[in-house]
Amino acid sequence: MAADIFDNTIICGKCSTEMQKAEMHKNGFVLRVMVCPKCSSKIVHPVDEQEYNKFINLKSREFTVKMRLVGNSYAVSIPKEIVSFMREQENIMNDMVRLCFEESGILSLNFNGIINKKNEQLKKENEQEQSKIKSR
Repeated sequence: MAADIFDNTIICGKCSTEMQKAEMHKNGFVLRVMVCPKCSSKIVHPVDEQEYNKFINLKSREFTVKMRLVGNSYAVSIPKEIVSFMREQENIMNDMVRLCFEESGILSLNFNGIINKKNEQLKKENEQEQSKIKSR
């Protein structure tokens, strides 16, 4: 197994202080980072940054997909790029996914419970914020 670059001592380029391992959460990703305790400089792990950039690239694209009638249900084709990315993230992809109506004209397809739980939490926070705005 290859050695990880973050297993080595990394010195901050700005203040020459030894950096410490940490985690940064961004759009549902957990990114490994090295943080300087003195000047707060951050270095994101190259592999994590590459995966995150793939996600941002896919997120910024809009796909036109086919919807077909299959028996009494409709089937939607999911682009290969999205499925490949999900497989890389999960290493194992379940055959079952969760489908929900977000609002009129918008369906949400969740590939795992973590994403679903996070979406539910974000929905609750949004609803609480909306109720605060309405009560003002």
